[in-house]
Amino acid sequence: MNNAVSIQLFGITRELIGTSVLTVDLPPSGQVEALLSQLKEQYPALNGLRSLLVAVNGEYAEADQTLQPNDEIALIPPVSGG
Repeated sequence: MNNAVSIQLFGITRELIGTSVLTVDLPPSGQVEALLSQLKEQYPALNGLRSLLVAVNGEYAEADQTLQPNDEIALIPPVSGG
């Protein structure tokens, strides 16, 4: 069974990781929180962001949401404006 997911990266997350799409294996728990931890471990520069939201299938996801391999996942960086 393939547990890889594709993650769309936007703004500063794209700059920090160096690509607009990232493919990673789902963590054992399959939860959003575990995926974020895994990404921050693999890409320590993400730890410098004050906030980082995850969208799953076009909607903001809670930390305990369980992910599926076919989910559309996006990392939403902090947005500033004025």
